Amino acid sequence: MQEMKGKICVGRKNVGAIGIGTMIVFIAMVLVAGIAASVLIQTSNTLQRQAMVTGQETLGEVATGAEVYAVEGHVDSSSTKIDKLAIIIVPRAGSKPIDLSATILQLSNSTTKCILSYDSNNFNSTPASTGLFDTQAFNLSSNKFGVIVLNDVDGSCQQLTPVINKGDKVALTVNATAAFGGLATRTFVWGTVMPEQGAPGIISFTTPATYVYDVYQLQ
Repeated sequence: MQEMKGKICVGRKNVGAIGIGTMIVFIAMVLVAGIAASVLIQTSNTLQRQAMVTGQETLGEVATGAEVYAVEGHVDSSSTKIDKLAIIIVPRAGSKPIDLSATILQLSNSTTKCILSYDSNNFNSTPASTGLFDTQAFNLSSNKFGVIVLNDVDGSCQQLTPVINKGDKVALTVNATAAFGGLATRTFVWGTVMPEQGAPGIISFTTPATYVYDVYQLQ
């Protein structure tokens, strides 16, 4: 009987030790699960924020952009070449505001390619009363374009902050003589108006077979 009692007591001690070990393992599993859950929650929040930012940027890229409304050319006094270009642009439907100071204009006559950036010294808030091509906005070098504001109800397009938004219409001015030595008849010209964000506006036209008038709509 004494031996039996001793054995029973030893068995109870072993059961208690096993219970404590099991509890320690269980607590460790709970802690690991909690840490894993915390990491998963943080990761999901980060991914959600990143997805929202990516979605907004994608919408901006799709909706934002410049549309080339028309291209007009002015013929020089000798009636042999186009010496001035006015590229009229508007924001696309649903577009975010477009900063023209960060916009690049590319033009090529298949022989020369020009990359033009904004020149704040050649900005006109309104066209000249005598005509679009009579402003000072065409006194440009070969790598610069100017701006003539045609419509800007909210006054967003200013000389130092030339930003266009919904309803605005401006003419990007180009000195074709400085850029290409003038554009002769039957010259194919192509290019793009590339805003900082969004789709570019496409320029594509061929100059007339002969110059009879002073001003031509080219595109």
